[in-house]
Order: sequence, then structure tokens, then C-alpha cells
Amino acid sequence: MTPTLNAPRFSIERPFARGSDSVRRVRTAWISDVHLGTRGSNAGALLDFLREYECETLYVVGDLIDIWQLRRGRYWPQQHNDVIQKILRKARKGTRVVYIPGNHDEMLAGFFGAYGNITVQRHAIHRLSDGRRMLVIHGHELDAVVQNVKWLAFAGDVGYQFLLSLNPLINFVRRWFGLGYWSLSAFAKQRVKDAVSFIGRFEEEIVHYAQKFSVDAILCGHIHSAAIRQFGAVTYYNCGDWVESCSALIEREDGIVEMVNYHPFSATLTAAFDRPIDQSQVGVSGR
Repeated sequence: MTPTLNAPRFSIERPFARGSDSVRRVRTAWISDVHLGTRGSNAGALLDFLREYECETLYVVGDLIDIWQLRRGRYWPQQHNDVIQKILRKARKGTRVVYIPGNHDEMLAGFFGAYGNITVQRHAIHRLSDGRRMLVIHGHELDAVVQNVKWLAFAGDVGYQFLLSLNPLINFVRRWFGLGYWSLSAFAKQRVKDAVSFIGRFEEEIVHYAQKFSVDAILCGHIHSAAIRQFGAVTYYNCGDWVESCSALIEREDGIVEMVNYHPFSATLTAAFDRPIDQSQVGVSGR
């Protein structure tokens, strides 16, 4: 399948100044792959996002807590607890929270059901305000390694965590020289041919899976690769992660879905992807 890629229009202006009392109200927000319980989790950046955005519905699209890592060793600083408390507080104040377990927190799949304003479910169908139907899943369901060769998935996670552990030292040196944030693990993922090929195949499989639900869009996480792409009639959304990209997706009241970036070493970056697609900005990306 050859997808058509909608080229985003980026704005480097912050939605509002950090540290202000301003709150940006949106219809929906999606976060995934926070990996609380690991040293690589940027919980502080996520807390910034949760403080600065109020939404009617918050989707937690899997891997909020990294139970795989907690089984290997206990690590749970106060900021990680603050994230849980912040989400619970939003639910108490009226935000509908939909939790879709991923592979790193799959034990929560045994607790499907409603708990006040929080529901735990396998997947969700979200209707955007412009009428489009969106399937929301974590994405590990279509990862052949996770589903069929779990020992390899665990081994890959150990290697990924090792690369992440090198990032603080690398960026300490870079900041000393006045350079911005750079991720060794993200660089390896983007430069290794097999990883790039995997991401491309994953996106295509996700879109093919969405067609079974007769939806206009599909949103997932899992691969830590934030994106908004058009594959034929289906729009593919990936809300990224809070380990490297520190990104989330938000839906404005008019149904436009935007990506926001809260990386602690960069300014907030917002990209708006309008519907319908401006054909003058559409390119073709071969896989």
C-alpha cells in the first residue's frame, strides 16, 4: 500500500506561556506510552500537559505504567505518583477517562468495566465532532513479536531501556555545549533499516485492521512514533509517547486534531492537521 502523506503546517508558537494560569480547553485528548516506573519516563512533561489542558474526554492509550520494568526492579518517584493522582483528580472533576491497556500494563485487561468516570476497555470508538468515527487501540494487538515471541519482545525492551539510560549523560554534555536535546534510542530507531521498515508495515497493518470496523480514522500508540498520515480513506494517528517525543493528540471543538509536543528540552510545538485535506499539501511517501 502506498499512503498519501498529509504535510503538516507547524507553528512554533506556544499555545500559551508555560507557568501561567491559562488553561486550554479542548474536546478530547489522547496520551500513550508514559511508562511510569522507568527512569526514562518524562512524567514532569506530562504533568505540564495535564495541567495546561482540560478536556471532556481523556484517552489513556496503553502503557501508562510499565509493569515489565517494575518486575525487574522498583523505581517509583513522587512525580510518577503525581501523574496518577492528576488523572484521578480530572476524573473526579468530571473528565471522562478511557483507559485502554497496552502490552506493558496488560494485567489491567482483567479489569474491564466502569469505575465512576473511568472505564477500562479493550478498544474504543470515538466520534469526532465533525462526524468521523475513530477506532482507538494501543496497537500491540498487531505486533507479531509481542503476540507470538514474547521473550524477544522482553529482550528488545531491555535493549531499548539501555539506550534510554544513555540519553541523560549524552544530553548533559550537549547542554554544556549549548546544544538541544538528542535521543540515541530515537536515532537508532529511525536509522536502522529494519526498524523503519517495521514502522511502515505496522502503520499499514493498523489501517488495514481499521477497515474491519468501518471507521474513518484509527488512533494508536505502542511504537513510540508520533504521526498523522492519510492512507486512502483512513486517517492514521499515533499519539507518540512520554519517553522521547513527549507528544499528545488533542481534538478541538471543531473536530480538528492537533499534535502537541511537550519535550522538556524544547518549546511546545503544535501541528494542526485540517480536514478535509488540502490537496496542495499532499505528497506521496513510498514504503
